[in-house]
Amino acid sequence: MAVTDTEQEDYLLPCGRGLERVWERLDTVQNGGGDAHEASCVHCRTARDSLLGLRTATQELIDEPDPPPSDLVERIMSAVRAELRRGQALGLPTPHAGVVAVSEQAAAVVLRFAADSVPGVRARRCRISNVGIGPEGETVVHISMTIAVHVNGDGVQGLVPKVRERVTAAASARTGLLVGRLDIAIVDVYQEGGR
Repeated sequence: MAVTDTEQEDYLLPCGRGLERVWERLDTVQNGGGDAHEASCVHCRTARDSLLGLRTATQELIDEPDPPPSDLVERIMSAVRAELRRGQALGLPTPHAGVVAVSEQAAAVVLRFAADSVPGVRARRCRISNVGIGPEGETVVHISMTIAVHVNGDGVQGLVPKVRERVTAAASARTGLLVGRLDIAIVDVYQEGGR
């Protein structure tokens, strides 16, 4: 399979392996020739399972009498990359049977919005990692967030505790996640009208 967009070829899984490398080694791993990382990594296994399913579906489309669109493989790979960018699914508590989950990306949007609600603060980057299960069955996460602060505001003193309070409250109330650790770093300043 040839993917022509160089930037998209460099997409890395959370474990650091490139998606293209996982694709190239599908048959090797399927035939028992995978290395120790490939045998144990949940990210590689999930990507490999998705790619195998897509390869099977693609082959079925190829085998159909109508010719597939010329960009079919690229469209499929774009869909796979979009799915991987959503990040890991975080389990949410539910009183009903079954599983309810939210993507890390969706939860990060909620938490950045909570940080933005503090006057003089604009959230920048938010990363969430699942670290375990809490006492009530909730997903415990570590959050790493960067923010920018207004240069003409009342100073930065007191802003970080307010951001911490609102992000922690939003994590619990809006997403059902339990914050195990919250790291906040001020990485930028801005002036009114700037971003």
